[in-house]
Amino acid sequence: MPPETRATYFSVDIECSGPVPAIYDMISLGAVVVAGDAAGTLGIGDMFYVEIKPEGPKVDPGAMKVNGLDIDALRRDGVVRRDALLRLAEWVKAQTKPGTKPVFVGHNAPFDWSFVAWCYAAEELPNPFGYKALDTKALATGKLGVHWFDSSKEVLEERLGLEREDMGQKHRADYDALYQAKLLIKLLES
Repeated sequence: MPPETRATYFSVDIECSGPVPAIYDMISLGAVVVAGDAAGTLGIGDMFYVEIKPEGPKVDPGAMKVNGLDIDALRRDGVVRRDALLRLAEWVKAQTKPGTKPVFVGHNAPFDWSFVAWCYAAEELPNPFGYKALDTKALATGKLGVHWFDSSKEVLEERLGLEREDMGQKHRADYDALYQAKLLIKLLES
């Protein structure tokens, strides 16, 4: 595989208060830089994490149980959504290597990207990733020849020789973004 020189990848994971944007909120976001060095070899870079003040009309108790965040604490102490998005955009700009473009990467990117894109649109701010995203589930189906239903992290960690996910940190946006960054590198190198 040729060295990577065109993209700075941003592995992004979000946690939310329910299944769809607008009705429910993105309440935390973690991101990890994956970029090539001078030789184009991919490596993991800096991390970003923010917990966001909810604004939406609904909260799904099941979603909150999964992410383990305290909705009342977020209402009190979370970063205002617009400020969180501005911080993320500035961080992405600062982390994007010269001569490359930022690429949003998610494991089930349609889900995470929909919340991020909706929030930027709602705040009338430009999305630093543009209108597209790279999905590691779809990438795995092509690179490894696995069925879509076999593109879970649990299956891929075994196929790619990754360490097991830390179940005590799973569904924490910063941890999930880091694990997904490792998954992305393995997929791009396979």
